[in-house]
Amino acid sequence: MLLFVGLGNPGGKYEKNRHNIGFMALDRIAADHGFAPWRAKFQGQLTEGKLGSEKVLLLKPETFMNKSGQSVGEAMRFYKLQPSDVIVFHDELDLAPGKCRVKQGGGHAGHNGLRSIHAHIGEAYGRVRLGIGHPGRKDLVSHYVLQDFAKADGDWLDDLLRGLSDGAPELAAGHSDKFLNAVSLRTAPARSSKTAPKPAAEQQPDAKPAAKPDAPPASPETEDRSPLQKLMDKFR
Repeated sequence: MLLFVGLGNPGGKYEKNRHNIGFMALDRIAADHGFAPWRAKFQGQLTEGKLGSEKVLLLKPETFMNKSGQSVGEAMRFYKLQPSDVIVFHDELDLAPGKCRVKQGGGHAGHNGLRSIHAHIGEAYGRVRLGIGHPGRKDLVSHYVLQDFAKADGDWLDDLLRGLSDGAPELAAGHSDKFLNAVSLRTAPARSSKTAPKPAAEQQPDAKPAAKPDAPPASPETEDRSPLQKLMDKFR
């Protein structure tokens, strides 16, 4: 059994915040793959289902971001899971919007949700880092992550969430490369290899041959000859 954790803050006020992209990812996976209804458990919202052949739990901690580890720790202890069985979906300031990376273990890079999870279960869990971009200055970060995604972000955000859902069975199977490929197919689809159609002018049927030039006008001498003389000329 695996535990996928999405990070965010509970309540409608935060629902569309950049900081809540982890919640958004799990919501899309649950909806697309027919998971059971969400229920309150382990200080969060929990659902279960299957991704491919793997049984997977989805957990959205409702302890607020900086106490996410409390919820994750409870779920792990109840199901007797190891840190290596846990994959956390979270926002990443150091990745461009729409980018996705997978990481196993390592530091928390100042992310409050990861910092809390580190404190409760250690650092050996997996992460799916979801790029939201950086506001440019450190003092703007708190305000930036707690703002809703802009309307202009809608297209790439939807593509990213669809890609995460498409690749979720591969992630559950441990195939991170195939998971990332599925995401890429949504966020950066391959260009068509077909050649562009020829311009309309080149598609027209062959032009008709140019008309033969008109015969030169008769000379004055020819015009003065009688009909009998013209007839005799034909038999010469």
